[in-house]
Amino acid sequence: MRIRELAMALRSGELSPAEHVADVLDRLVADTTNAVVALDTERATAEAAARTAELARGEWRGPLHGVAVGIKDLVDVAGLPTRAGSRILDDAGPARADAPIVTALRRAGAVVVAKLHTHEFAYGPTGDVSATGPARNPHDPSRITGGSSSGSAAAVAAGHLPLAIGTDTGCSVRTPAALCGIVGLKPTFGRLPTEGVFPLAESCDHVGLLTADVHGASVTYDALVREGGGGGIQAPGVAGVRIGAPADGYWAPLDPAIADGVAAAVERLARHGAEVVEVRTAMIGELAATYPVIVGSEALATHGTWLAERPEDYQPLTRRRLERMADLPAREYVLAQRARRRLVAAMRAALDGVDALVLPTTRLRATPIGEQVIDGVTVASALLDLNLPFNLSGWPAVSVPAAVDGLPAGVQVVGVGLEERGVLRVAAALGA
Repeated sequence: MRIRELAMALRSGELSPAEHVADVLDRLVADTTNAVVALDTERATAEAAARTAELARGEWRGPLHGVAVGIKDLVDVAGLPTRAGSRILDDAGPARADAPIVTALRRAGAVVVAKLHTHEFAYGPTGDVSATGPARNPHDPSRITGGSSSGSAAAVAAGHLPLAIGTDTGCSVRTPAALCGIVGLKPTFGRLPTEGVFPLAESCDHVGLLTADVHGASVTYDALVREGGGGGIQAPGVAGVRIGAPADGYWAPLDPAIADGVAAAVERLARHGAEVVEVRTAMIGELAATYPVIVGSEALATHGTWLAERPEDYQPLTRRRLERMADLPAREYVLAQRARRRLVAAMRAALDGVDALVLPTTRLRATPIGEQVIDGVTVASALLDLNLPFNLSGWPAVSVPAAVDGLPAGVQVVGVGLEERGVLRVAAALGA
């Protein structure tokens, strides 16, 4: 379900927002991926009718007018509880107000239809740890979606929705996008508001979006940052763009097909006029080592009281991850943040003159649900490690489908000298 064709049909009157939203709600009711946490049927139906009436009067809010959107259940939607995939929040009452990102979507004309599955408290990259059970990959229901924006990716990949909102603290938009074969954009840190979003680690948390293709991500991003105005999408083309291809072993995938897919992507960009240069990031291992300290410490600050009083209400894996942080001195957190600043600066210096990096999104494709180690490889690390440096740096990044057979994989485009529209322009040249 692509936003380009859908928006044209809605604006022309070939399809009404009311018909579109009713169809989406039917699809979500019949979902088999465990993507749906709650439907907002009554309000969505009323808003779809209102968007239909606006079009009948010649009023058009932009390319998201009447488009159904799902929201990760970490983000407040007025009238619905935010439970974050956890029994800890079983008794949470309805949110009193929309998070600002939801307000921006409604202003742009989008219709919120559902809250979607998340890995518990967004603290994991697999999507199979939640009070409501695992999300299932639409390409193979025995396998993970990736996380933590698991339901958002599954719903878009299954064709239920054209657009979903997720969050990304280390990989949580890009990894499920890669494993489910769709597009996931993590904008620059702070570019989309995180107020009204349950925090995992505030210094790394981003709000992002998932769509079927790059054009849909471009339209949505532009509509949100322009408060519903639309327009301003850059024409495709990468002539003269300097692409960095990381050569350090850290960036190598474990699946040869992923490596081949990334190589094909780099070759395609070169054929279209990009300048490809090999780059090295000697500091990357040291930078990556700061991530679990920073995120774990910030997560424990949020969860410490609940962890002490109600440990049994957490999923066992989440509880163990939090408990491992309990005895870490505050000094280690401060040192990690200092190292982060120094090493991000060193990475930028090493990439001087590079416009964008092109690399794998993950080291593995979707693994069986519940498997934590595959052939001696820790699944969580394989899904997280190639993404987290760009949460530490705050640079924009997008995952697009790689050219592979079988289960999907992702190619990641990271902005070094480019902002979001430039990153999406490079991604569009990959044909996604």
